[in-house]
Amino acid sequence: MRHKSIVPMGVFLFGALVFLAESSFLAGGNALAEERDDQLTKADRRVDERAQDTIDQGRQIFRFDTFGDEAYWGDTLRLHQAIAGARNGGVGPGVSPKTALAVGLKVDADALPAQLKQQIVAGRVNLDDPATTVALLKLNAVVGVTGIFDGAGNIKSMGVQCALCHSTVDNSFAPGIGKRLDGWANRDLNIGLIVSLAPNLKPLTDLLGVDVATVKKVLNSWGPGRFDAEIDKDGKAFRPDGGQAGTLIPPAFGLAGVNLHTWTGFGSVPYWNAYVAVTEMHGSGTFFDARLANPDQYPVEAKARTPGDRRPTPGTPDLVTSKLPALHAYQLALKAPKPPVGSFDAAAAERGKEVFDGPGKCATCHVPPLFTEPGHNLHTPAEMGVDSFQADRSPTHMYRTAPLAGLWTHQKGGFFHDGRFATLRDVIEHYDGTFRLGLNEQEKGDLVEYLKSL
Repeated sequence: MRHKSIVPMGVFLFGALVFLAESSFLAGGNALAEERDDQLTKADRRVDERAQDTIDQGRQIFRFDTFGDEAYWGDTLRLHQAIAGARNGGVGPGVSPKTALAVGLKVDADALPAQLKQQIVAGRVNLDDPATTVALLKLNAVVGVTGIFDGAGNIKSMGVQCALCHSTVDNSFAPGIGKRLDGWANRDLNIGLIVSLAPNLKPLTDLLGVDVATVKKVLNSWGPGRFDAEIDKDGKAFRPDGGQAGTLIPPAFGLAGVNLHTWTGFGSVPYWNAYVAVTEMHGSGTFFDARLANPDQYPVEAKARTPGDRRPTPGTPDLVTSKLPALHAYQLALKAPKPPVGSFDAAAAERGKEVFDGPGKCATCHVPPLFTEPGHNLHTPAEMGVDSFQADRSPTHMYRTAPLAGLWTHQKGGFFHDGRFATLRDVIEHYDGTFRLGLNEQEKGDLVEYLKSL
């Protein structure tokens, strides 16, 4: 009798062969990995271990190191008092978690205890109370901000980290609360508004030679996702047309192989790390750039005791320089994230790649896979078809060819250094007109989809 449950011999043999082949492949893969490990010399292994250790150190620095800048943000400006509020030993109404999230501060969900997460979900945590913000600072859960507390648990100062501007979260727990996304530009962060809350703005009024009302007007002009890293050097608070003078916060990922950093190519990645840590974060460190001593271009900086030459206060350690190598290594390890599936039209993107490489002439400057020029990646304002205001605030007087990988993550706030183009289509229209490319409507649309796919 023929039984339907019996597997035909041919099918059985085929399955057995597939199983043996897969087992051999896996075994072969493991063997290759083991062979590679065996072939590594002791010196090779030491290099690998040191590289990983350096990246781990850089991650810690990027996320948590203040470089001693609490002496400025807390001890001098007393910003922590404005955050805590009068009921928590500070001044004014304080900053509640709802307000903090509204101005773009982010919360690391991994730093929250499981019980606290349950209470938040159940609605048993008062998100309108500044005391809750202080509690989050105690947990070191506010991305890029560190609270300094005394023995009694009272906040006595605060500092900031690289992650404040160059990290966000994935919103996996709630809007503004989730897992860290290092290197992503925080285009929600209204840093100017936050700084304007500081009880003591005298250091800024003295530096710029204006009153408190003017300082607050300038700080509040930037808006979300913007910061002015030159105002403390040149004093240019607004553009000639009256517009705000800040630039969009750029991403800190996808920089491996990229020469000059920032919108105007001030310098390399470690140059900018030192510039920001010492002159913007106000950490205790050393920074040199003789170009900043030019009194015509940088009149505010020229009034400093030693223009273009910053060193720690005598008797104070340099908390920046020794950390630059590890910080640089970690940033170079941050790859540009791939766009989510379904966030762009794949077929159109394929056609857009042909436009990018061909009639659009985009790849002439945005050379794949870096998507900027290998080498000296700067252009004059005339070449870019834009005004020179921001370029002229830089020692280069030029604009950098911005890398495009991960462009989908920082569309909020617009494009170019100051967000003057609201959409990618606007950028394409600008270049189509500037370079007389003659792209048709489909080519422009396809190019948009390709840029979203990078």
